[in-house]
Amino acid sequence: MAIADTPLKIAIIAGEHSGDILGADLMIALKAIHPDAVFYGIGGPRMQALGFNALFDMEELAVMGIVEVLGRLPRLLQVKREILAALMTDKPDVFVGIDAPDFNLPVELKLKQAGIKTVHYVSPSVWAWRHKRIFKIAAATNMVLSLLPFEKAFYDKYQVPCTFVGHTMADTMPLDVDKAAAKAELGLQPDKLVLAIMPGSRTNEIKLLAGDFLQAAILLQQQFPDIQFVTNMVTSAKAAQFNAIKQQIAPELKITEFTGQARQVLLASDATFITSGTATLEAMLAKCLMVVSYRANWLTYQIGKRLVKLAHFSLPNLLAGRGMVTELLQHQVTPQALVKAMVPLLSSERATLLQQYRVIHQSIKCNASTKAAEAILQVSK
Repeated sequence: MAIADTPLKIAIIAGEHSGDILGADLMIALKAIHPDAVFYGIGGPRMQALGFNALFDMEELAVMGIVEVLGRLPRLLQVKREILAALMTDKPDVFVGIDAPDFNLPVELKLKQAGIKTVHYVSPSVWAWRHKRIFKIAAATNMVLSLLPFEKAFYDKYQVPCTFVGHTMADTMPLDVDKAAAKAELGLQPDKLVLAIMPGSRTNEIKLLAGDFLQAAILLQQQFPDIQFVTNMVTSAKAAQFNAIKQQIAPELKITEFTGQARQVLLASDATFITSGTATLEAMLAKCLMVVSYRANWLTYQIGKRLVKLAHFSLPNLLAGRGMVTELLQHQVTPQALVKAMVPLLSSERATLLQQYRVIHQSIKCNASTKAAEAILQVSK
């Protein structure tokens, strides 16, 4: 592809840590084609290290929860007004909104209406709930970049431009995992089974699931006396919360604990009790067999089950298009049910499932950042 005479101007808004990672990888891929490209907008430290001109701190947008968003709403609206004014004044060749749909889609709509090409990178979960959002996305974007193939199928159904680029996580993780080496690296016995207890990264997830996971571990140890248990917590505060629950439920259970090493723990583990979310995709890519659980507060669950219409809720099953992994939802999450689902994963079903994990991994390992860069450049023409 020929390099333009004038530098290509690419505006990006990334609103959280994961967006900063995607944005940095995207910038590297775009610079490989357009070395003189100029990048500006809202981005984090990884993007800034590559020369990104951050007009606002990324932390301005990193807000979760209804109450938290309401408290920050005046500032969020001010940032939106100012970033829009800046982009309208110094028109980029293309705008890329990375995830953060509640902030980025309204920005994209205004820019597209002003004649600026817009791309949304990481599809909102429009295929799972509030399907009518697809029309708002279509109005706001020239192209959506999806990480997963079933997302593109949904957009195609509504004839909304979408390019499947694959998942960057699949690009960075090995197709074949040396479990023994990964165990040794974490100081675990390489020749013994390892089970990860992964109740989630949020306070409420740990509160609602850690107890059942720990009770299941006690029962499982009776059948597999040599099994090694590990866990990872995102922060020391979450580790303290988990340990308080462990002290009540399973004070004698030996668990090797890590902080901020989720991927290394999953790579070293043969199987895991895990909370539904992106972590289930990482577990699959780490070739760590899993039993997936999800439990919410009663009201949240009652609302959610009326909004979400899916046969499966975990990413591995959505990718497989069938019930490849066991999913336990709400009242189904019990120590006995967890153990019943886990035992075959530690014995008879291992080889078959691991091969299925590998096939799915291969299907989303597409050199995502390069494909995303190529799609963005096509839109910018």
